[in-house]
Amino acid sequence: THTECVGHISKEFFSINQSLKNFFFKVKLISVSPELQSEDQVISVAKLKEQIKDSCPEALVIRTLPNYIEKRSKKYSHTNWPYLSEEAMLFIRQLNIKHLLIDLPSVDKEKDEGKLLAHKAFWNYPKNTRFEATITELIYVPNHVSDGDYFLNLQIASFENDAAPSKPVLYKIQ
Repeated sequence: THTECVGHISKEFFSINQSLKNFFFKVKLISVSPELQSEDQVISVAKLKEQIKDSCPEALVIRTLPNYIEKRSKKYSHTNWPYLSEEAMLFIRQLNIKHLLIDLPSVDKEKDEGKLLAHKAFWNYPKNTRFEATITELIYVPNHVSDGDYFLNLQIASFENDAAPSKPVLYKIQ
């Protein structure tokens, strides 16, 4: 699991240690089944709207379905993993979600010729860049954890790098 800032895709250097200043957030956990589009499995804006409606706290956790435990040790290279459409990521940005956590190796398609459309849409890069926003990839949320609202403690290693190992911890709001 790692958390990245816009420095992960920019030509300029930006550090996750400088981008992430707060480590506690209200978060919504949703489970989404990607839809088949040609040979790709895509998380579309329609799938997100089914779960989120019109508002969300500042952080969002997306658990993809099916949610099998083997995700924790899967070798994802050359598997054409599911990804978020650019429109889905624009919707996430429009909701002002600053911290996105997902159980995939990337929010973008594995082989996208370097376009990084979802990353760029989320950070609004390169114009009006959201420097305080983060993406955490390769998380795992067990099936016994229900969709809903939680409190998130997003712990990162204190590296001056564009990304750092991280440990997101969800706490149920009673």
